[in-house]
Amino acid sequence: MSITLLGGFNSATYNPFAGPTPTIEYLIVAGGGGGGTNRGGGAGAGGVLTAAGYNVVAGTSYTVTVGAGGTASGSSPYGQNGLDSVFNSITATGGGAGANNVSSGTEPGGNGGSGGGTRNTSSSAVGTGVAGQGNNGGPGNGTYAGAGGGAGASPISVDGGTGFCSTITGQRVFYAGGGGGAPSGGGGAGGGGAGSISNGISGSPGQANTGGGGGGGTDSSTSGGTGGSGIVVIRYPANFDPPASVVGTLQGVQGSIANGYRVYIWTSSGTITF
Repeated sequence: MSITLLGGFNSATYNPFAGPTPTIEYLIVAGGGGGGTNRGGGAGAGGVLTAAGYNVVAGTSYTVTVGAGGTASGSSPYGQNGLDSVFNSITATGGGAGANNVSSGTEPGGNGGSGGGTRNTSSSAVGTGVAGQGNNGGPGNGTYAGAGGGAGASPISVDGGTGFCSTITGQRVFYAGGGGGAPSGGGGAGGGGAGSISNGISGSPGQANTGGGGGGGTDSSTSGGTGGSGIVVIRYPANFDPPASVVGTLQGVQGSIANGYRVYIWTSSGTITF
C-alpha cells in the first residue's frame, strides 16, 4: 500500500514499508573442478551456500567474487579445482578435480566443495565434499572412472551427482551438478559435463555460471572438461529501495522484480552498495 502526500509542495508517493537496509537472501555457487584424463574421473561441482535474513548496512560496499572453473591437467594426479565464490566474507569452496589415470595407479579424486571422482579403479580414495556445500565423488570400477559429486547428491555409478535446485531468481534452476566419469558418464543436473564417449573425444565442460564439474576424458590423447564458472545471486523485498550502486558483469535485467523481490545476478566479480 502507498500513501499520496498532498500540500503546498508537489505531490509525492511515500511507501511506508520501504527502508534503507533490508535483509537479503543469497545464493553463492563456486566454480566446478576440471575433469581427469585417460579414463579419468568426473570433477566435483562447486560448493553451494544459500540463506535468507543476512543483514546489510547502508553505505557499505560488499564485494562479490565469482569463481572460475578448474582446468584439466594431463600430468599431475588430477586436474585443477574450481575457484571459490564469495559474497562479503561468505565463501563457497571450488569443486574438486577429477583424478587422472597416470603411472602411480592410486590417484584419488580431488577434495572440494563437492569431491571429484577417482580414476578407473575402486582402490583409490574418492574426493570429499565440504559439509553443507556439496557431496563426495564416486569410485571407479575397473572399467569406468568415478563421477564427481553434486551439491544435491553423490554420484550414482558413472553419472555425476545431481545439483542443488533454487528458485531465488524467480525460476526453478539447478546449479552445481557433478561431472560424469569416462567413458560415457552423464553430467549431473545443474551443469555437470558429460564424460567422453570414446577415444579422441574430450570430456565435456561444465556449463558456465552453474558451477558444474567437468567430465572425464577417455584416453591419454584427450583431456577432461573444464569446470563451469560459478555465480552469485542476491534478492530482497521489492518494497525496499534499489542499491546505491551495483558494479560487475551482471546477468539479465538487474533489479527486476520477480515474485516481489529485487534480484541481482553476478556472472563475474563486482560490488554492491546499499
